[in-house]
Amino acid sequence: MPAQGQNYIIAGAGITGLTLALALAKFGASVTVLERNDAVQEFGAGLQISPNARHVLNDLGLDDALSAVSFEPKALDTYAAGAGRPIVSLELGGVMRDRFDAPYAVMHRADLAQVLYKATRRFANIDIIFGVRRFGVVSDARGIACTFEDNTGTERQARARAFIGADGVHSLTRRELLEGPEAQFGARVAWRALVPIDAVQGVIPHDRVSVFFGRGCHLVCYPLPHRNQVNLALFLPSSTSDVEAGPAVPRPGGLAQSVLAVAMGRWTGWPLFTVNTDRWFRGNVGLAGDAAHAMVPFQAQGAAMGIEDAGVLAPLLVAAATAEEGFGQYSRMRQERVTRVAALSSTNGKIFHLYGPAAHARNAVMRLQGPQAHLKRLAWIYGYKAVAGAS
Repeated sequence: MPAQGQNYIIAGAGITGLTLALALAKFGASVTVLERNDAVQEFGAGLQISPNARHVLNDLGLDDALSAVSFEPKALDTYAAGAGRPIVSLELGGVMRDRFDAPYAVMHRADLAQVLYKATRRFANIDIIFGVRRFGVVSDARGIACTFEDNTGTERQARARAFIGADGVHSLTRRELLEGPEAQFGARVAWRALVPIDAVQGVIPHDRVSVFFGRGCHLVCYPLPHRNQVNLALFLPSSTSDVEAGPAVPRPGGLAQSVLAVAMGRWTGWPLFTVNTDRWFRGNVGLAGDAAHAMVPFQAQGAAMGIEDAGVLAPLLVAAATAEEGFGQYSRMRQERVTRVAALSSTNGKIFHLYGPAAHARNAVMRLQGPQAHLKRLAWIYGYKAVAGAS
């Protein structure tokens, strides 16, 4: 499916945008990526890359580079509020490779961004322009005309077959070019911190993910051995998206209390916004990743869905008679799956935050289901391979 002579413009040099640039370039297309920051930046801390996302990245030749900066946890331990022992340890590690032909790994977001960015530098047909202050797009029968201002204040122009907004949850492409909705704040904030591994030595194991359930909140911890750190993500309710005041850290007791004590003063807030729209494209302008379908992170699939988008969209665009046709096929193939994943993520958020008799019932069900129940229950997520025609 050679795409020599085809050129595309992508807004956003985040995980979705860079993955899409690589996927398009693999087919011979020329790609220009417009990024408002002065360098590749990935805010936040940890990231879980499940097999469904890893298949796409491996197909782009990134397996070894990712293995060097990621870690495959042995299991995911779940704890009831105030507990010192897990409810159940959900098996990961080798069983994930055996079942889904790819690893389940954790890593720092910045490390994934750098792996992707370094890979783009090996393609002469990928141009990344940093410090873009603004852009405008006009669509016509021949494609799109894009005008943007670079970091010197110079106005530049470019033409392309299509424009893809991978510009995140507050996407200008979605809101202005497609006249789509604003992102919605979900009354929750993710408070993130990185702590030295030695600081939690003997408190939580360093070979697995630990998830602590609480009343209206939960805490996720996992090791980043490449950085000699542990990533912490504390999810709390909030009436405002303003994070300047810092978190009102709970006192859950048990092991979670010891972990939270280590992180005092290290928290960075990340308000959780979601995007709900079925308008993923119009003509030869489309969306990918959070710009199209930002979701709550309670199934750890936000980045994975953007990576999947790239794996599906690239071959469809280069093969289609028109970009509009390619975007239409992509939307039909992806929207049902993404909606289902988003719904599961939302449901998980409610289950994690149960208390009283409902929490006891949750814990009993998890014990009864055992350490491998998730392999069957989530096979529709982890077993998915993002190729044109996948569903």
